[in-house]
Amino acid sequence: MKNIISSSSISPLICFFVFFFWLGHGGAQGIQHSAAAINDADKIRSQFLHLLRTRRSPQVPLTVEPSKPVRHPLFQQVPTPTFSEAMESCPKADIKNLKERLKEENFYLHTEAGVQGRLPVLILSLKDSKQKRRPAVVFLHSTNKNKEWVRPLLEAYVSREYIAIAIDSRYHGERAHNLTTYRDALVSSWIKGDTMPFLFDTVWDLIKLADYLTQRKDIDPKRIGITGESLGGMHAWFAAFVDTRYAVAAPIIGVQGFRWAIDNDKWQARVDSIKAVFEEARVDLGKSAIDKEVVKKVAPGLASIFDSAYSIPAIAPRPLLILNGADDPRCPLDGIKTPTKRARKAYAKAHSSNNFKLIVQPGIGHEMTSLMVKEASDWMDRFLKQ
Repeated sequence: MKNIISSSSISPLICFFVFFFWLGHGGAQGIQHSAAAINDADKIRSQFLHLLRTRRSPQVPLTVEPSKPVRHPLFQQVPTPTFSEAMESCPKADIKNLKERLKEENFYLHTEAGVQGRLPVLILSLKDSKQKRRPAVVFLHSTNKNKEWVRPLLEAYVSREYIAIAIDSRYHGERAHNLTTYRDALVSSWIKGDTMPFLFDTVWDLIKLADYLTQRKDIDPKRIGITGESLGGMHAWFAAFVDTRYAVAAPIIGVQGFRWAIDNDKWQARVDSIKAVFEEARVDLGKSAIDKEVVKKVAPGLASIFDSAYSIPAIAPRPLLILNGADDPRCPLDGIKTPTKRARKAYAKAHSSNNFKLIVQPGIGHEMTSLMVKEASDWMDRFLKQ
C-alpha cells in the first residue's frame, strides 16, 4: 500500500454522544435560533468537522491499495437494475475508439481504521490526453447501487477531457456483502450509536478523497466538481458544504429541508426510503406507529445547524446548482424555500449571484432525468472548463 498523505489533524470539539443527546433533548431548537447569528460559514464547517471526528475509528495514514475491476457489482435491490436512460444521456465528445482509449484505475483508499474505512475508488481518464492537469468530477451513486452503475456518466465526462471518479458509499458495492448490508447498518447505528451510515460517514470519505485527488499530478486541484443522484446528491451537498476543495457542486434530487419536513409533517416519503431503522426505533420507543417523535429521535443531527437552511448558503460563493423534481415527495419544494432564499442572499453578498441556480423540472417525482444530467454536465463545463 502506498502512503499518500497524513490523516487530518483536526481534533474533536465535543463528545458525539453528548452532542447528539443535547440535540435530541431540546438543544436542537436552541442551536437553530442561535444559528441565525452564525454568519461565518467556516464556523459551521468547523463544527461539522468536529462532529465527524467524534465518530471516527482510529486514524490511519491515507494509503492506496491496488484492486481489480469489479465484474459483478452488488446491488441491494431486486430486480437488479440493468439500464438507465438518464445515465446514458450525459453529453459526450465524438471520440473514436473511446473504450480503447480509457485508462481505468481501481483501488482502495484507506480513510480510517476498520473494514468500512477501506474506500473503493474507480477513476477513468484518457490515456493519451495532452493536458497535464485536467478538471475532475466526482459522481456519487444512489441508494442500493454502486460505483459501477455510474460508469456511463464517467465515460461521458472522460470523453470531454475530465478525470472522472466514483466511489462506493458506506455499506454499498464492495463495502456490502449481501442484499441487506445497508439496511442492517442503519438499524445497528440506532442500536449501538457508533456509526453514521446514512450520510455523514461517507462525507468523511469524501473529505479524504479530496486529500488524495488534490495530490495527483494529472488533476487541477482548483477544478474538482462533485455531483450525485439522490443519496449521492445528499453526499455531494454535504461534501461541498464541508470541504471547499470541491469547487463546483450539482446535487441531483438530494437537497431537502429535514427540519421543515418534521415541522410540516412531510417526513413520510423520506422515512419510507430507509424504513427499517425507523421501525426499530418505533419498537424501542414503545410506539404503535412511526410518528414525528420517532423521526426526531432517529435523526436529530440532520435537523440542526447542518440542515440545508444553513449548509446550502455556506457553499457560497462556489458554484452550486440544485436539481429537483417539482413533485418529489422526498425533497418537497416548500422544504427548500428557506435554503434557496438564504443561498441567493449569500451569493449576492459575495457578488456571485450567477454562481447559484435552482432548476425544478415540472411533473417529476424522485427521479433523475436526462434533463438533470445534461444541466449538471453543462454546469461543470461552465465553471471547470474555463
